[in-house]
Amino acid sequence: MNNTHHYGALILRIIGGGLMLVHGIPKLMKLVGGDFTFANPIGIGPEASLILTVFAEFICALFVLVGFRTRLTTIPLMVTMIVAAFVVHAGDPFQKKEMAILYFGIYLATFFMGSGKYSLDNFLDSKS
Repeated sequence: MNNTHHYGALILRIIGGGLMLVHGIPKLMKLVGGDFTFANPIGIGPEASLILTVFAEFICALFVLVGFRTRLTTIPLMVTMIVAAFVVHAGDPFQKKEMAILYFGIYLATFFMGSGKYSLDNFLDSKS
């Protein structure tokens, strides 16, 4: 991978991880505050749905942002975006699905590209 690809991976991680935190932090605050009212899109209960969404949109997004176990942590994010686009917004017009599909594309590209040279993964791998 040349430097251009490493910069591309960094940019995707900053956009995909950083901007998802805008969605994850309010859900984390809701969870920490004990408010478990949430959608139940896949039938596992609102509490479990909120916990899994916080895991993806906050924990995994933070890991993607810094480039820690990036390929692995994009998987819960991709699943969350598929559920958001095609289950939560199933009956909505495309404009409501568009953002989740865009995030999915960022995570899919990041999954295939990896975290790149400018990441915690690379730093940790170079120390071993």
